[in-house]
Amino acid sequence: MRVHGKTASSLARLATALVFAALPLKPALADEPAAWPTAGWATSTPEEQGMDSAALARLVERGGVNNLDSILVTRHGKLVAEAYYAPYRAGLKHTVNSVTKAVVGTLTGMAIQDGLLASRDQPVLEFFSDRTVANADAAKKSITLGNLLDQTSGLEWKEKLDASVPESLIQLRRSRDWQGFVLDRPMAQAPGAGFNYNSGNSHLLSAIVAKKTGGSTLAYAQKRLFAPLGIADVRWIKDPQGIEAGGFGLYLQPRDMAKIGYLYLRKGQWAGRQLLPAEWVDRVFNASVDMGFGATPAYSYANGWWTIPEKRAYIAAGYNRQLIVVLPEVDVVAVTTSRRNFPMAPFIDLLVAAARSAQPLPSDAAAQAQLADRIRDAAIEKPSAVTPAPELAAAVSGKVWQFDRNMLGIRSLVLDLKAATPTYEIVFDGKDPGATSPPLAGPIGLDGLFRINDKAPNAPVAVKGHWLDAQSFRIDSRVLGEDDVATYTLRFDGQRVNVAFENNRGFKAQMQGRAAE
Repeated sequence: MRVHGKTASSLARLATALVFAALPLKPALADEPAAWPTAGWATSTPEEQGMDSAALARLVERGGVNNLDSILVTRHGKLVAEAYYAPYRAGLKHTVNSVTKAVVGTLTGMAIQDGLLASRDQPVLEFFSDRTVANADAAKKSITLGNLLDQTSGLEWKEKLDASVPESLIQLRRSRDWQGFVLDRPMAQAPGAGFNYNSGNSHLLSAIVAKKTGGSTLAYAQKRLFAPLGIADVRWIKDPQGIEAGGFGLYLQPRDMAKIGYLYLRKGQWAGRQLLPAEWVDRVFNASVDMGFGATPAYSYANGWWTIPEKRAYIAAGYNRQLIVVLPEVDVVAVTTSRRNFPMAPFIDLLVAAARSAQPLPSDAAAQAQLADRIRDAAIEKPSAVTPAPELAAAVSGKVWQFDRNMLGIRSLVLDLKAATPTYEIVFDGKDPGATSPPLAGPIGLDGLFRINDKAPNAPVAVKGHWLDAQSFRIDSRVLGEDDVATYTLRFDGQRVNVAFENNRGFKAQMQGRAAE
């Protein structure tokens, strides 16, 4: 039965209220943890922490449908469920995309605590007095650190939280001076007038943190955040001036993402130290900036974090659902890494529903076995369909296919599809005009399963391929720990080849090439 939006909204709020009311809630800070997860997460059965193994098993199974790379759930400071979806695996860093904003927000709060920054009310332009800033009218001069933290700077910026093209973000990444690109934007509205998502705001924060802490946002993060939490495996991309990207670009292992969520769950405390002011966390937990989605549930924003007030959920959120979810009412922290966006609110509802009691539940061996089965199944790659190789496979193998100048920067490709271990070798343009980068080579699976090059730069690369017809060969490629999934469809025509490229972000490109003589 279809119900009108207003009625549906009321029912949703009532259902949420009833779920919370039914829980014998344990205040998140009622007890000091017996052990902090600095050296690693202690594990527990879900029932020992009052969670339902069967519900978590369904959550893990749902993760496969949602194209997750990983999911972790902790309760009462214990890891109760953890799944990795092949070919991604435990122990690999994963891009967190705009979760970076929450981390930079956290570092800003720490810098204020350390006296390196005055307050959220400090004007932004005073940190860039060495620059000549365009369009520096009174409105721009009144932008504060708080405006950057809450995405209310008023700068003109196109990066909507929908499927539209993030024009300003693309321009930023192409710029040779990211800070200057952001600072020189004209004003679209007065600071504080309303929410407008802007990765440039967070990049200015990273630049400010770097300036005030000795020149490196990463170095400050390692000292004040990562080392105290026991986070060691980190990668962070930089702008052309060497400043860590503030709006994206951080890579963390999922277990380490959960530690950041746990810091917020514990109101900034960690192992007897107040690493982050409790007031900073309170601002997140009482966010007042409406994100303007115009839908139910409403979302608010503060200090780089999303909130869903009616669900009492606090989220560090990155594109394609890189998530750190903090649920103080049920003492839960959950993490996902993923390759596509999926609805957040139902996911949170499932987490809350799985937390059936603040006290231990009776052991449920059958449900725990079901959860273990789902976790094992997630770690097993499922082969995609393949067809027999045509005669053309031998003819194209070993040839060097050279390409005209293209948007992907690909110079040449070699496929060896007839060897006992099929391989590929691809050469990209180098940084300097006319130069090329070192070849990227590795195995390619032809049986519907990825083959992985663990020695690729930065992260393992997984590649597989199959014939679509007698002339067309499709290559699927993933960098494990990235949220991109890329496909190359090669159509051979004698000594020429046409390549159609597409990724899961909607980017498409065409390339033409020919066999080298």
